[in-house]
Amino acid sequence: MLEDKYADFEKFLQENKGKRKFRQTVELAINFKGRDFTSQSNRLNFTVLLPNGKGKSSKLAVFASDKNIIDEAKKNSIEVISDSEIPTIAADKQRLASLLNYELLAQPSLMPTIARYLGQFLGPRGKMPRPLLPGTSMQRAAAEANAQITIKNTGKFLPTIHCAVGTEDMDPKKLFENIKAVVDSIAEKVRKDNIKSIYVKLTMSKAQRLL
Repeated sequence: MLEDKYADFEKFLQENKGKRKFRQTVELAINFKGRDFTSQSNRLNFTVLLPNGKGKSSKLAVFASDKNIIDEAKKNSIEVISDSEIPTIAADKQRLASLLNYELLAQPSLMPTIARYLGQFLGPRGKMPRPLLPGTSMQRAAAEANAQITIKNTGKFLPTIHCAVGTEDMDPKKLFENIKAVVDSIAEKVRKDNIKSIYVKLTMSKAQRLL
């Protein structure tokens, strides 16, 4: 989808970027039709790895008790949260809220503990940590965490998905590749004729229709 829309997107970006005193985010809004989002089975909740990243690096933290993981995390300047801290964090509202500022990774064996104590808070916000798969280096896991976005309905009656796909200073072609990756991933979950319209905007710009 959107194969013939690059010129429209590039024109929109050139006309709107660089007009604020901060680096604006490029955002997508995808509207649906003919899909009943009041049914739990029809709602969307999955992750997409943007092929060109999000245009900025996030703070990273890893839940870990394994010494090798801890040592590798420290070498890569990734904050470590020990297994013993998990119940304490669950009881600390300020510390809980601070987790939302991070992209989170986790030693797989700690996932049940994380789900037990932190799942109710992190899950609905799309912030559950990514398990560190066997054989995956910390550098690769960190890169993927920085490129991952969550596609999720924010309200069960709302036939719309909003997500960020990069920043205005990224190469337009790379941004458009990110947009296509998101749209194609959604099109794999729903029928193409369920997609009513697709809009792109910057943080403070008006929206431009792509589809």
